[in-house]
Amino acid sequence: MLEELRITGLGVIDDATLPLARGLTVITGETGAGKTMVVAGLGLLFGGRADAGRVRPGAGRAVVEGRLNLTGQTARVVHARAAEAGAEPDEDGALLLTRSVTAEGRSRAYVGGRSVPVSVLAEIGEHVLSVHGQSDQMRLLLPAEQRAALDRYAGPEHEKLLARYREAFTRWRQLDQELEDRRRNLRERNQQADLLRLGLAEIAAVDPQPGEDEALREEARRLEHAEGLRAAVSAAHQALAGDPDDPGGATDAGTLLGEARRLLESQAGVDATLRELAERLTDVVAQVVDISTELSDYLESLDVDPGRLAAVHERRAALRALTRKYAEDIDGVIRWAEQAREQLAQLDTSDEALAALETERDQAAAATAELAERLTASRRAAADAFGAAVTAELTGLAMPHARVSAVVLPRPAGRGLPVLTVGGTPVPVGPEGADEVEIRLMANPGAPALPLQRGASGGELSRVMLALEVVFAGSGGPPTLVFDEVDAGVGGRAAVEIGRRLARLAREHQVIVVTHLPQVAAFADRHLVVTKDSSGAVTTSGVRVVEAAERARELARMLAGMPDSDVGVAHAEELLEAAAKEKSRVD
Repeated sequence: MLEELRITGLGVIDDATLPLARGLTVITGETGAGKTMVVAGLGLLFGGRADAGRVRPGAGRAVVEGRLNLTGQTARVVHARAAEAGAEPDEDGALLLTRSVTAEGRSRAYVGGRSVPVSVLAEIGEHVLSVHGQSDQMRLLLPAEQRAALDRYAGPEHEKLLARYREAFTRWRQLDQELEDRRRNLRERNQQADLLRLGLAEIAAVDPQPGEDEALREEARRLEHAEGLRAAVSAAHQALAGDPDDPGGATDAGTLLGEARRLLESQAGVDATLRELAERLTDVVAQVVDISTELSDYLESLDVDPGRLAAVHERRAALRALTRKYAEDIDGVIRWAEQAREQLAQLDTSDEALAALETERDQAAAATAELAERLTASRRAAADAFGAAVTAELTGLAMPHARVSAVVLPRPAGRGLPVLTVGGTPVPVGPEGADEVEIRLMANPGAPALPLQRGASGGELSRVMLALEVVFAGSGGPPTLVFDEVDAGVGGRAAVEIGRRLARLAREHQVIVVTHLPQVAAFADRHLVVTKDSSGAVTTSGVRVVEAAERARELARMLAGMPDSDVGVAHAEELLEAAAKEKSRVD
């Protein structure tokens, strides 16, 4: 949950701290006191767009800080993402998030005190927070949002099917685009392919081997200095092993070292130090013998054939011709050839290649169409249950005669989308399938079921959206839900029912509600009031927790604008008592 939120220098808020709690927290206050800035602050904290115009005049910058204390899978996912960004939670597991915006529009983000990209806050926000405001009601009027709502309700298996469809759709469109490109750019592709074939033929004629240029460079150096190498190595070998053709010559190094070892060993009984030196000479003798043998092998391998040197120079010239054209070294030339072969396969515009690509494209199209048909069937199977669940919630929201239905329709033609035959009918398809989903509302018995965008008032739309959130509450999602005056246009018994539904949501989620309705505020587990103070042209806001009698006075203000009226306070206390009874039923 979000334990605490601190806002400084944002809009009318100079410095305010919101101590949040589990359950239902309501935020109330007079118009213009800064309730909207609380929601704006939450949006900013979780990666929303930085608006320099909201920085409080004279403040220099706006800062929003939030303290998260999460559990379960959400904690594991969020902490893992924080760790990837180099941040760690506090010892008690809490994670501190910070976002600042300067008056010049520069924005900075921090997680656990570590500077991170703003996108990290947005990713964390996806797992932690869901904000619903009047703009979300407007989005609910969009067909794409209505389809997304039904998809979410349809469950995890449906989501897997949708993911498979998206992959198939993307593959089909890629193949279709590639086939179109090959046919449209036939001449240019053929020219490019010819150049690649020429390069591959030239490289194949030389047949370079990995590391061959370096190996030949070393061999050429040895051949060019063969006489000097032979003289030096021969003299070194003779110094170590002696001259076998001169019996009267100097004794070899191995013999001399062996004699030195024998003499030391003869006196080892007198001085133990000599035994250690004799043992070390044993190793030296072995190394001398090994070096002598290797020098002998080197002499035998040393090639002084002038013909070999000419062949090496000729081969190096052939390799240099390749490195001048294709890469800095032979290994690079070999990589160029591998890449050229891959490009050539993609550029292949022969009749056989085009026919093979067309077949692959058609197979991908068939797979996409089959998955689109299954997706349509899955949506239709979920639509009735979806409509019934939302209708049941609307009954509890003082709309007992309302009926909600979700209708799955084929996409209409003429939107510039590709067409596939799905279920025997040609239909435009997109990344989300072949369907349009239309949520319809029948507000009263006998009235026609109309699409939300045509048949729902503002108050009805608020209740439909809240009903959706209650329906989705059992399917997981972010632990914190924020509602920004979604009860606009609602009053009376409907307002009480909205409060009861929000209290029901708060059993499984942390729910934060900005409201102007006392009937909703009465259900709060924690009640925060945003207060404003004006001094000349400057207005500041603060936040305080209200309880007991002070809370009743705030509800009286919301009821009739009379916080000090005995009648108003009595009415507020009655409202609080009724809400407490309703909450006990919810629990």
